[in-house]
Amino acid sequence: MRSEKRKITAVLFDSGRVLNKSSTGHWFISPRFFEYVDGKKYNAIEKEKINGAFRKAGQYINSQILIKTKEEEYVHFKKFYEVFSENLPELELKEMQIKGLATDLVYNSDKYVFFEDALKVIPELKSKYKLAIVSDAWPSLKDVYEKKGLYTYFDSFVISSILGITKPNEKMYLKALDELEILPQEAVFVDDNLINCKGAMNLGIKAILLCRNKLQYFIYKLFSIGKGYEVINNLEQLKDTNVLSKRI
Repeated sequence: MRSEKRKITAVLFDSGRVLNKSSTGHWFISPRFFEYVDGKKYNAIEKEKINGAFRKAGQYINSQILIKTKEEEYVHFKKFYEVFSENLPELELKEMQIKGLATDLVYNSDKYVFFEDALKVIPELKSKYKLAIVSDAWPSLKDVYEKKGLYTYFDSFVISSILGITKPNEKMYLKALDELEILPQEAVFVDDNLINCKGAMNLGIKAILLCRNKLQYFIYKLFSIGKGYEVINNLEQLKDTNVLSKRI
């Protein structure tokens, strides 16, 4: 027997690169980064060595699965910048500078900026649907939304480090569904990562892959035919393609 078709009642969003992005162009270079790091010394270092330092620091932070509070987040990002500093001794960073870097990354809510289409679409969708964030992120993400006045638009706000798991673990999506009090068939999930979209699809959630890069959009659009997920180039297309009005 076929299951009853249900109307979409909720939209679940990834956060980074879907609704917002780094205000500096680098997730770990916060707005006041160069108040603590000497710009001349930094620019004199080979780019690959800098990237290597960020990679090693990233390996540390990515291994810290459970981070429930901003206080814990600060402790771990202090260690992140200690690893970064150890791999770039040319910067001659002192303890106070490292603390400053960690403080700015965790507590500066201007570290991310929202895409214009997100600022427009979120209030429009809220009038018709329940909304949720399902993001691989840390506790301070909530402050970014609160400062912009967007936090209250979301009925569920699922952050990976608080749960101790990351997408595409099914518990990330199920947490949002539980808080929204809906079935998987009543939800749409929007992410810029196809693996995460497939994780949602495995639960029966309709998935939409967002590709803001035009070339990637056309490639994914071509190869998505018959794969069971939609591909969009911007959030306005959520309305233009009528994907939210379809029954699945």
